[in-house]
Amino acid sequence: MRRFAPLPLPADADGVNISPSQTLRALLPYVLAWPGRVVAALLCLIVAKLANVGVPMVFKELIDTLSPTLAQATLLVPAAILLAYGALRFSNSLFTELREILFARVTQESVRRISVRVFEHLHALSLRFHLERQTGGLTRDIERGTRSINTLIGFAIYNVIPTLVEVALVVAILFARYAPIFALITVVTLLAYVAVTIGITNWRTALRRRANELDSAANARAIDSLLNYETVKYFNNEAWEAQRYDAHLEDWIHAQIKNQYSLSLLNLCQAAVIALGVTAMMWQAAAGVVAGTMSIGDIVLVNAFLIQLYVPLNFLGVMYREIRQGLTDIERMFRLIRAEQEVIDTPDAQDVPPGPASVSFRQVSFAYDPRRPILDDLSFSIPPGKTVAVVGHSGAGKSTLARLLFRFYDCTGGEICVNDVPLRSIRQASLRRAIGIVPQDTVLFNDTLLYNIRYGRPDATDEEVVEAARAAQLHDFASQLPDAYQTRVGERGLKLSGGEKQRVAIARTLLKDPAILIFDEATSALDSKTEKAIQAQLEYAARGRTVLIIAHRLSTIMNADEILVLDAGQIIERGTHAALLEKAGAYAQMWRLQQEQMN
Repeated sequence: MRRFAPLPLPADADGVNISPSQTLRALLPYVLAWPGRVVAALLCLIVAKLANVGVPMVFKELIDTLSPTLAQATLLVPAAILLAYGALRFSNSLFTELREILFARVTQESVRRISVRVFEHLHALSLRFHLERQTGGLTRDIERGTRSINTLIGFAIYNVIPTLVEVALVVAILFARYAPIFALITVVTLLAYVAVTIGITNWRTALRRRANELDSAANARAIDSLLNYETVKYFNNEAWEAQRYDAHLEDWIHAQIKNQYSLSLLNLCQAAVIALGVTAMMWQAAAGVVAGTMSIGDIVLVNAFLIQLYVPLNFLGVMYREIRQGLTDIERMFRLIRAEQEVIDTPDAQDVPPGPASVSFRQVSFAYDPRRPILDDLSFSIPPGKTVAVVGHSGAGKSTLARLLFRFYDCTGGEICVNDVPLRSIRQASLRRAIGIVPQDTVLFNDTLLYNIRYGRPDATDEEVVEAARAAQLHDFASQLPDAYQTRVGERGLKLSGGEKQRVAIARTLLKDPAILIFDEATSALDSKTEKAIQAQLEYAARGRTVLIIAHRLSTIMNADEILVLDAGQIIERGTHAALLEKAGAYAQMWRLQQEQMN
């Protein structure tokens, strides 16, 4: 996959406030990735603004030419003025559209690259991060953040620079052609407008931030409820879920209404500043005409300039509001991007060599929370091609072994080795390519059966997918479906039974062809008949591979080369099935209880 450069970020992105200049500096490297297009777009922008400012000046000349004698107007109007007027009008539109055509790819490619960078970073974060986040809130933060990046880039290039260029040109022309009072009124009006806009918008930022937090909370509530659709139905809690969602939305509505009130106040204050500035300018222009120092064309020119200046000034307020709101929206995504990876490859990390692999846990200790240890000084080895099973009561730390072997977390003490190489010295991508897992609860993508099996190795051919399905005893089932392998399995695979989902998990693991296999209570959620059918496929998948079985049902591990009994994060018994039964200890007691339950 094509990878992009790391995303530059504002230095204080973890803080509450991020200035517009910091955000724009963070986005600048992506924009400058296409320097030719950027320069050409800026040139088109300057030409368009020169044409736009030139229109009122040509119009002034036209008015002054017409003024002396209306009866002879058609004879006195120079054709050159009319042609220039039309050409400037068209040039403004032409170069504005050329600018947008040139810059469209820059904007969209920048958003794409940043979005991919965020997506990659989120996948690189630890399992701990994702377990502590709510999916609904996370997706809404990303959606708003990427949309705001698009807004910020668009406003910076399409609006900030054009507005500054146009204001500068108008002020320069007024200062050069007329009394300094005209330029002074323009500058004072502009400064007052900017001051009012910034002052009120900064106050509104807190209201916007609160609305965003409530929006994310409502979205998280909705998605969490929909993901647990069956549980909601089981307990007849549709009304309860709707009530909770409505409570979140009600809080959000109150925040949005406050936001709208503050926006109306801002708009009125901006309109008042503009009205005062326009009145002062027209007063001076009218006085100039009465005194004979200005012509009718001059007052038309000043009025046209005021109209042209009013539009970008008015949009400047919208622009600043959007930038501030965009910064508020992007804050959460910046925090996501800046979240540090808990597990990182070392610069000299190596790949797992092809072929059989051994696994060793050497005095491993681990705790999700320092106050609650999970594993304590745990040591065992799995030789190449052998099978080791781990059993124990819930909470003993069995599933943690699989998470540590995948290096979702790093050990807090000791080390885990593959082929006598510590996991910290192995590239994570290589390590995870070498390991396959059949979990207790197989979660499938809402796509076709073919896609979910091929997920084990995306570059596999259709023939290889079918062969893996045959080995997992899934092909006959797939062939009987109306759409065969193109059948969609539904959200999280809910259209398939537990046994069918487990066969899909086995098929894609076989397709992956890993050297190390983990069966994490792969049959504990199945009935006895389905378990026996799946067990045959599991034994087939384990042939010639190094296997770690995390088991609940002891009948599935009778043939393991070694069985470890885990309790409170420590191995209290170890040996073969027969040897452990002879010991008459914890394993034998567990075996007896399970046999009694089956009978």
